[in-house]
Amino acid sequence: MKQRFLCVPLFGPPGVGKGTQGKILATIPGFFHLSVGDVFRSIDIGSDNGREVYKHISRGQLVPDDLTIRIWRKAVEAYVALSWFKPREDLLILDGMPRNVHQVELVKEYLDIRKVIYLKCSDEEGMIHRIRRRAIRENRIDDANEEVMRHRFRVYREVTEPVLQNYDSSIIHEVDANGSPAEVLRAILDCLIPVQNDLFAANRREEETKTGS
Repeated sequence: MKQRFLCVPLFGPPGVGKGTQGKILATIPGFFHLSVGDVFRSIDIGSDNGREVYKHISRGQLVPDDLTIRIWRKAVEAYVALSWFKPREDLLILDGMPRNVHQVELVKEYLDIRKVIYLKCSDEEGMIHRIRRRAIRENRIDDANEEVMRHRFRVYREVTEPVLQNYDSSIIHEVDANGSPAEVLRAILDCLIPVQNDLFAANRREEETKTGS
């Protein structure tokens, strides 16, 4: 996978609504949402990778970096091969990576990150309640244990939150996640539309160069 993909990560603590907003964006032409957590949960738990992933997420731990990148690359390559993700046309909305400072360096080979959308919510107890409801609704085992959930928040504060310090503040777009889903979506689109327009403009210039017009 030599191509670097134009990308905007969704960033924020567990339960803040990254998956909800990502799924909404996925219905809009020109956006492709990829949740690393969903990729992990779709792996055959009987496989070597599946057992290794489950061992970590069931404890609220981060999956090791090398394994995360390997599984993510395989998923992206499959989506490109199936034409579900068209890198020339689609802006990649990435949910769940990078999750630590080391991954910031690892993904540079694959991602051209133009903006980082930081969904902020100070109500940790509210987010834990939201996660518990989601665990019941979606049968997500990794979200069902409250002790595991609280550990995930500690990991986020200690390991994931410092990721933001590795990006220029000018590309970090803060969004108040306490609003309604529609309000949050509007704030996200305010950030994404200019990036998407840049992608469309680059494609137009490429087509004009090919046709000589």
